[in-house]
Amino acid sequence: MALQRLIKFTLVFTLAVILMGAYTRLSDAGLGCPDWPGCYGHLAVPTASHELAKVEQHFPDMTIEPEKAWLEMIHRYIAGTLGLMVLAILIMCVRQTHAPKKLPSFIAVLIIFQAALGMWTVTMKLMPIVVMAHLIGGFSLFALLLLLYLRLKPLRIPGGDSHARKLMPLALVCLGVLVIQIVLGGWTSANYAALACTTLPICEGNWVDNLRFADAFSPFQGEHPSFEFGVLDYPTRMTIHISHRVWALVTAVMLIWLAIKLRYSHSHIMRNSGYLLLLLVIVQVGLGISNVVMNLPLGIAVSHNAGAALLLLTVVFINYALWRKA
Repeated sequence: MALQRLIKFTLVFTLAVILMGAYTRLSDAGLGCPDWPGCYGHLAVPTASHELAKVEQHFPDMTIEPEKAWLEMIHRYIAGTLGLMVLAILIMCVRQTHAPKKLPSFIAVLIIFQAALGMWTVTMKLMPIVVMAHLIGGFSLFALLLLLYLRLKPLRIPGGDSHARKLMPLALVCLGVLVIQIVLGGWTSANYAALACTTLPICEGNWVDNLRFADAFSPFQGEHPSFEFGVLDYPTRMTIHISHRVWALVTAVMLIWLAIKLRYSHSHIMRNSGYLLLLLVIVQVGLGISNVVMNLPLGIAVSHNAGAALLLLTVVFINYALWRKA
């Protein structure tokens, strides 16, 4: 079915957009182009002499960094392509009698909002609450596209699998716990707090006496010319980082518990989902530890984002399979 193939391809493409966004953010290229949707008033990074003269006239206080500018523009190009793919999915769903209508419509609205968040990320100079919302929007789009695919290809687990059915509440709680962890990860990244603690298992120094939860999770951080590289002091960033680490432990325990429980399901789909979940948790924990030990290498940091996205998809799939009526 053409629609199913398009959604599968769009899922892969969405992951690529998420990873490109992470790569752009972690490369400090989020303001590689200070305007939107173009770059210094152009559709591509200006390089010709007459273009650079125009840039100097209209952006006298800015210096073009071509590598960062191209990273930002490539991210915008592929995000725009993703928007067209989502539009194509919506049109195909509307034209097909038995295809869902509400879910693809919501996805289309979400990607329009994502475009707005992308614009505000630039115009508001990387304000953390906007950056985090943009990241969460990408993850939400990824999960909703999977749900749409599953709606078009109905999934059932055996009605007699009473053990799996008993796991429905646990799976739902695990989804909530994972979403909180993804939000904490986004907040950590948006506030440049990933390197606030460089030792294991928690943090160096007398970190207990320096916790500042009210400041750490306030969406209002005052007015600043730019939020690039963060505006919070060390204790506040440390609090964000520690919160992410501690909740990571909670998340890992919950997901491993769910994975172990799924081993006893009568459905091979659910058992295999449990094995995949366990593998992803182990890899994700390893990537998180590597980020600390190796001081946030770019490749591992981007892979950590990919691991979170794949964990979310797996837990969404498990919930869909369990809660879907047999």
